[in-house]
Amino acid sequence: MRKQVILSMLACSLSIGSLLAQPLPERKETLNTVIKVNDYFMKKYADYTQPSFLGRLRPSNIWTRGVYYEGLMALHSIYPREDFYTYAYDWANFHKWGMRNGNTTRNADDHCCGQTYIDLYHICPDPTMIKNIKLSIDMLVNTPQVNDWWWIDAIQMGMPIFAQLGKMTGEEKYYNKMWDMYTYTRNQHGEKGMYNQKEGLWWRDQDFDPPYKEPNGKNCYWSRGNGWVYAALVRVLNEIPSNEAHRNDYINDFKTMSEALKKCQRKDGFWNVSLHDETNFGGKETSGTALFVYGMAWGVRNGLLDRKEYLPVLLKAWNAMVNEAVHPNGFLGYVQGTGKEPKDGQPVTYTSIPDFEDYGIGCFILAGTEIYKLN
Repeated sequence: MRKQVILSMLACSLSIGSLLAQPLPERKETLNTVIKVNDYFMKKYADYTQPSFLGRLRPSNIWTRGVYYEGLMALHSIYPREDFYTYAYDWANFHKWGMRNGNTTRNADDHCCGQTYIDLYHICPDPTMIKNIKLSIDMLVNTPQVNDWWWIDAIQMGMPIFAQLGKMTGEEKYYNKMWDMYTYTRNQHGEKGMYNQKEGLWWRDQDFDPPYKEPNGKNCYWSRGNGWVYAALVRVLNEIPSNEAHRNDYINDFKTMSEALKKCQRKDGFWNVSLHDETNFGGKETSGTALFVYGMAWGVRNGLLDRKEYLPVLLKAWNAMVNEAVHPNGFLGYVQGTGKEPKDGQPVTYTSIPDFEDYGIGCFILAGTEIYKLN
């Protein structure tokens, strides 16, 4: 009798283990999924010149579209389809390789499009492509202010451009300035900075600093906001050299965030919009989840995160998005609309269409390209 019980328990354990150990999807399968989601967007928004009108007019080089094109350029790097390049190039050229609020802007949301301008420049160099974004970033480098990134989304929108220009020019001034701006937001903005090193996560802006709390009494850590920082660290580490003065500092923040994010993953693989309070508009959310998959997959692939520890986490999340968020026509569900906290952009459902579709799709494509590279 005892032997039968032991055998039964062993069989149950093996069954659970097989469910948890999800294999890497085939490259072709991953690529097909990413292309389906991207093609949905390119078909629906075939006219890249059209501005959006949601309360007010916004040109199509706004940050939301910039994030989409980050994803598209990542997809083009693994699958260089001509129409991907044309769709990006023609968009950038239409905007004369400039920023939404002019080329003297200090706003990181305006700078976001510059990441794609630089990517396009590397494919077919023409100084016109990067003239405006370089002039704008040079203005930040050559002026003393370091407090421009007062909301953590800005770290993703602007910081990688400093790393790109540093790599392109070989000038350390870009690395130095981005460190000064990053650490101001991290350690000084608001009361004591936006980063809670003890918990490994970031407040979105000073409005959410303590004593602000979530309904359950915990700190408010917005999923996508933390996703922006996480993605920015990946995109910076991709560019800066191994001997850059603060590379290890960025790596330490990336690893600490990874551990914190792993602990608050939902059982179904997604992350909630509020990382520490599943009761505050809790439920599946794709944009934050995709950014976390992007970062973790990159970390595993580059040896910064332990493969055995993090591969099950990121694959559970990726498979959840593919199986539960991607519609047959490529529409992406469970994407929270624009905002800065859990209550914004609600409701978040399988069929709800966010106010802007572009950034969620960009995040998903970034995640998919890293999953593809893991094989």
